[in-house]
Amino acid sequence: MSLKPIIGLNADFRNAARSTPAFSFLAAGYFQSVIKAGGIPVVLPPLHDEESIHAALDTMHGFILIGGGDLDPRNDGYVKHPSVREMAPVREKFDRLLMNEIAERRMPVFGIGTGMQLMNISQGGNLFFHLPEDLPDAVPHRDAQDLNHRHSLNVESDSLVGRVFGDGEIRVSSRHHMAIDEVAAGFRVTARCPDGVIEAIESEMMDWFALGTQFHPESGAASALDIRLFEEFVDGVRERAENELRLVA
Repeated sequence: MSLKPIIGLNADFRNAARSTPAFSFLAAGYFQSVIKAGGIPVVLPPLHDEESIHAALDTMHGFILIGGGDLDPRNDGYVKHPSVREMAPVREKFDRLLMNEIAERRMPVFGIGTGMQLMNISQGGNLFFHLPEDLPDAVPHRDAQDLNHRHSLNVESDSLVGRVFGDGEIRVSSRHHMAIDEVAAGFRVTARCPDGVIEAIESEMMDWFALGTQFHPESGAASALDIRLFEEFVDGVRERAENELRLVA
């Protein structure tokens, strides 16, 4: 029987407001996609004790960094753009500690939306903070009136994303105003919107299985092909975990 890999997911966080208490949550599409792909999802609420983060990751085979609000540019030495709607600081602090530990371990990771942006920043890349100003000729990448807004995608055939989507017209779920500018060393771009905006990156490092998508394959508007990204990730995590077990044996 093949191993069912344990896949961690970071939870979002919302501060208390009036009569509503603070709470941590996760959109169902994330953990449902992991289950469909053959993995066991384990959700981590924001932790700020590094020892606890280490202990939690010790029990996992791979991790998915979810999307959400914007990263605060001031945490990377930049000025905050007026369009930025930052995530709760409680979550961002946790996400950054988590990403640093994942990178240190070379743990398999799949970053989605903000998760991909954090992965790129943590490894030395940077971001566009507002596409309508930074790339005024770009197509719309966000529609406040349509959560299922989609745009087309051009993929590199010699990549995981290319293996999933193949040839032909591709459309993906898009809801962002920030995007990768400079790609971190050790990663390459494997998909772009026709306007040039980076929509997927993958690790070129032999010792790190890591990928990111700016689009949202867990979305309710996702296609049947999108779930294959989760299958490819879970299968890759399983293969690495089984290889490690053979080495130990």
